[in-house]
Amino acid sequence: MHYKVVSMERSHIPQLAQIERACFHAPWSETALREELGKGIFLVALDAEGIPVGYVGCQTVLDEGYITNVAVSPDRRRRGIAGLLLQALAHHAMAQGLAFVTLEVRVSNAPAIALYEKAGYVSVGQRKNFYRAPSEDALLMTWHIQPADGEMI
Repeated sequence: MHYKVVSMERSHIPQLAQIERACFHAPWSETALREELGKGIFLVALDAEGIPVGYVGCQTVLDEGYITNVAVSPDRRRRGIAGLLLQALAHHAMAQGLAFVTLEVRVSNAPAIALYEKAGYVSVGQRKNFYRAPSEDALLMTWHIQPADGEMI
């Protein structure tokens, strides 16, 4: 199946809230998602029927990007959607002149860590007891964006 990545719109929010509830112990509400409209980089993967099946959110501050969430509907996982979302995020981050994009991931989430490593993120540290229910450390991963001449910013 072919997926398309677009900027988040108000019409996507109910489906994104459903994905949140399916993926996270402490999901974002529709109100919280709505508050992200027009802020940072918030991208949605749509299936052939135009139904949201995943998303990535990245808050931006000056030339820094902070991924808040990467989520794919459980019934659509293992189809390359998260990788597609990270590629689209990379394109937007470079176009906006970001120096880096960073995120936290549970240290036990080996599939997500492998996905981020494949996308160019490297481990830069840990945050002790970052997650709750269950309590767990977070691995801090960062993608340092390089300009076209190959020099690191």
